Amino acid sequence: MDSLVLFCTGALLAGGLFWFLCILGPAEQKGKRAVDLSGGSIASDKVQDNYKQYWSFFRRPKEIETAEKVPDFVDTFYNLVTDIYEWGWGQSFHFSPSIPGKSHAEATRLHEQMAVDLIDVKPGERILDVGCGVGGPMRAIAAHSRAKVVGITINEYQVNRARSHNKKAGLDSLCEVVCGNFLQMPFADNSFDGAYSIEATCHAPKLEEVYAEVLRVLKPGSLYVSYEWITTDKYKADDAEHVEIIQGIERGDALPGLRSYTDIAETARKVGFEVVKEKDLARPPANPWWSRLKMGRIAYWRNHILVSILSAIGIAPKGTVDVHKMLFHTADYLTRGGETGIFSPMHMVLLRKPRTASS
Repeated sequence: MDSLVLFCTGALLAGGLFWFLCILGPAEQKGKRAVDLSGGSIASDKVQDNYKQYWSFFRRPKEIETAEKVPDFVDTFYNLVTDIYEWGWGQSFHFSPSIPGKSHAEATRLHEQMAVDLIDVKPGERILDVGCGVGGPMRAIAAHSRAKVVGITINEYQVNRARSHNKKAGLDSLCEVVCGNFLQMPFADNSFDGAYSIEATCHAPKLEEVYAEVLRVLKPGSLYVSYEWITTDKYKADDAEHVEIIQGIERGDALPGLRSYTDIAETARKVGFEVVKEKDLARPPANPWWSRLKMGRIAYWRNHILVSILSAIGIAPKGTVDVHKMLFHTADYLTRGGETGIFSPMHMVLLRKPRTASS
């Protein structure tokens, strides 16, 4: 009898450990398991060094503002966080307003579909995803519109992840992924029927440079929609709490500097776009986009324990715990930014390349 109890107890513990390590806490769209967490293209024994290197950028703020330094800065960040994002959040690295009666995955998909609906593309047309990550939005948009989507990301690891996901989803014929810098895109002039960026151009040191590149590759008369990270009219530069929140968001999300909402349309006009529509999608009556972050606090501590265990036993690279902790603190700053109303990750601007434009 004692041996049977011992066997059952052991089996229960083993099963619980397997569930905790391999099943608990995956992203809504399973694509990454906790035991597979890595540092992207960074060798496992270099993750901690690269984490320290990432933080060193903030000790040299002038380098963050220098265009040639930013690509390496952003690439390092996404090597460090991509697996954690995919595991703990999903394949779409962005926010969306919560929708009563809808899951986070459904709200995310609707937010993505709205972007392609705004640019009014037809099946078979070629559109550009500016800063595609691992391709969550790309796949939702391709499936919804049947347009051919070309995504560009600076991170080689994300390119490989996106291609793998595209193939598994049966969308590789509609989705193409290119490794490159969206400030210097390897595409011909006037070669796309539309374009979108979802919370990606915030990584550009100068917004006019990425907008000018998008303008160049669009066909005359085509539309471009972007969801921008901005400080709102409620942000006060002389308020110490406001400054702390915004700087916390910048440090934890590889941003060379958040822009004011007033800069977006002005910059678009400056490079030659026509502004068709501008709206902050986070404003009421939209439901809070940050509610998912608040509801995820228990999941964070559960996942943090798991990451700590995996790191301690040598499965997850050294430095993974530091990265996970950084992302939790960043989530707190993002939540505070949403609750105070001083920050929005979805200031939407819809732009048109003039029909008479020449690039």
